[in-house]
Amino acid sequence: MYTFLIALFVIVCILMVISILMQASKGGGLAASFGGVGGSGGLLGARGAASFLQKVTITLGVLYGVLCLLISFVSGPSTELPSSATQEKLGVEQPALPPAQNFPTPPPSEGQNNNAPQEQPNNPEQQ
Repeated sequence: MYTFLIALFVIVCILMVISILMQASKGGGLAASFGGVGGSGGLLGARGAASFLQKVTITLGVLYGVLCLLISFVSGPSTELPSSATQEKLGVEQPALPPAQNFPTPPPSEGQNNNAPQEQPNNPEQQ
């Protein structure tokens, strides 16, 4: 599934680049070679090419965004720690993550809610 989405993503990217480059700029662009700058009797016509290419570009842009989201959901978060090929080759294990520390919270300032329960520090020297 992931490979299929990546292949489709690359195809959409290439088609979007082509459709953007074919649009007529103020100087005529590549669309002038298909429809002619002043003539409307060409292959796509001056007005027909512009609206058609705009619709294609918008559609490809939406597909691009949807595919980005799908690829990110399919790849998902990794539960494993990132590993290094060099460390695997040498047989070195990754160090474990340090344990979470419980830091005391600062006292509330004058603008904060003073009725909220306060956390007591876990330091026995302060008791």
